[in-house]
Amino acid sequence: VQLQASGGGLVQAGGSLSLSCTASGSVSRINIMGWYRQAPGKQREVVAQYGHGGRLNYADSVKGRFTISRDNARNTVHLQMNSLRAEDTGVYYCNYRTPTDTYWGQGTQVTVSS
Repeated sequence: VQLQASGGGLVQAGGSLSLSCTASGSVSRINIMGWYRQAPGKQREVVAQYGHGGRLNYADSVKGRFTISRDNARNTVHLQMNSLRAEDTGVYYCNYRTPTDTYWGQGTQVTVSS
């Protein structure tokens, strides 16, 4: 499975950005796609996930501000990030997992200036 991510960039606090990630290759019907992020000096953490059955998971810090959506026909997830804060800055990684495997995208930088 290959993951191609796009989006991100630089925005002022309070602004919005979006991320997209498309999975290709041997994509399983049963999977969870989502986003993790890693800030400088911190561990990678989950941001949002969308399971194949429609189950959603958000980090408490992004609830009400970020929205993850999914296009199953295109094996794509989108992350709409609104009301961005400086603490949202980091490298965002697309993640695809099945019951047996986990794949990561190349990472895309999100920088929020305060």
